[in-house]
Amino acid sequence: MRPDRLSNGLTTYVKDIMGEDFIEQPSFEFMDTYKESSYLTPFFFVLFPGEDPTPMVEKVGMVLGKTANERTFTNISMGQGQEKTAEDCLTDAAKYGKWIMLQNVHLMITWMKGFERKLEIAVAEDCHADFRVFISSEPPPLPEMEIIPEAILQNSIKIANEAPQNLKANLRRAFSKFD
Repeated sequence: MRPDRLSNGLTTYVKDIMGEDFIEQPSFEFMDTYKESSYLTPFFFVLFPGEDPTPMVEKVGMVLGKTANERTFTNISMGQGQEKTAEDCLTDAAKYGKWIMLQNVHLMITWMKGFERKLEIAVAEDCHADFRVFISSEPPPLPEMEIIPEAILQNSIKIANEAPQNLKANLRRAFSKFD
């Protein structure tokens, strides 16, 4: 028997016996992941080309009343000069139950070590239950490189939402965006 026929036969068998969830990856629902979180668990998004987690976070934020217009959601693209703004927003968000999103923290490797401690303090000091932190970063270019402090990674809900690799997966993802 040819290997491709064996693979197709096994796929059909698994699909028939165990169900399609074991063959086809379901579309990612951020609201389901949000429900598993608390103010103690930051969200960490691994960035891939063509993927931006911001619309997902904003959509859930809109449902839960956390928007930029109401000043309950702050989105900061990290880069030169944003350190103090991010630290001030973190303290304010923790105290008043707001959301803060820090994007592209891979550009701020040395600052992230101090941010780790500031996040610990913000959560420990009378933190509001609605407080959430969303962090995004590109993966390190080399496996031995460390961009994000280990404690942040260990305490975070990690989300890696890669772009679909084939037409079928791309169509499934596109259809999942509609009600």
